[in-house]
Amino acid sequence: METSKNFPSVETPDEGYQKTFKNCDELLPTLPESKGWWVDQLFQYQGFWILSFGIRGSILINDHFKPRPTDIIVATSPKCRTTWLRALVFSIINRHSFDFSDHPLHKANSRELVPFFEAFIQKGGSTSFVDGIPSPRLLSTHLPYSLFPTRMTDDTSACRFVYICRDPKDVFVSKWHFAKKLRPKELPPLSLEETFDLFCKGVSDRFGITYWGTGKLVWSHRRRKVAEFLGVPFTPEEENKETVEQIVKLCSFESMSNQDVNKLDKRYQQSPISNSDFFRKGEVGDWVNHLSPQMAEKLDQITEQKLQDTGFNFH
Repeated sequence: METSKNFPSVETPDEGYQKTFKNCDELLPTLPESKGWWVDQLFQYQGFWILSFGIRGSILINDHFKPRPTDIIVATSPKCRTTWLRALVFSIINRHSFDFSDHPLHKANSRELVPFFEAFIQKGGSTSFVDGIPSPRLLSTHLPYSLFPTRMTDDTSACRFVYICRDPKDVFVSKWHFAKKLRPKELPPLSLEETFDLFCKGVSDRFGITYWGTGKLVWSHRRRKVAEFLGVPFTPEEENKETVEQIVKLCSFESMSNQDVNKLDKRYQQSPISNSDFFRKGEVGDWVNHLSPQMAEKLDQITEQKLQDTGFNFH
């Protein structure tokens, strides 16, 4: 098979995947384009600015993924505490499988423990890898909620989405610092002002999550505490043993950022991002050191407008 110029793959995809790749190749030239934060090209797909890689992942999920009732999807916008939420969900689900003194989070970044859905669905050119994950499957995503098939998001489905949001002003500042690390040296640097303008327009890298997209779409599914929502509530005995406090401490910014595995320039598979790139300050309100009052006011106005029908705000 001739490898797709837009979606190179080491393995030869199965027939169903080949058809999806072909459809993606035909779709991309028809979509509006824009420059990204650390890539040259983003595509507007179903109302969101997305990398071609993310579009393929989304379509593969819709075309080929078979959800299980026990599936758990950690859904985040980039730089909204994704690393922390992955770690938290993994630790809650697997709290009876590991001792806290020798926990996998001491040896691996949480992205290695909770596979990235839109990337993992593409591994091997078929669903074999994602199908091979034992239940309950823990997967993470930056894709907007609306891009998932209704067989995963319908209220009658037991497939669970765990979502976290963050003040957009802190999100922007965190993403800008992150983008500066990843932007190729051959590309001119993006100023804070230029990047801010892109962010306000919803043009935001990392597999296409537009910050304003997911909060409105997922907020209605927020209603229970994480452990209860996942079907594994803490028992009174666990609370007496301070299991909750141990998990909170294990997944804290201080604990994870001080693990050797997260201090090193360790890269997962072929990712350009090292483990250390995920840890900067871990502070709330750092935006005040970067944004002018006018910038902050503009983001607050956009946020209020986008979330006005959700019953949610950041105040």
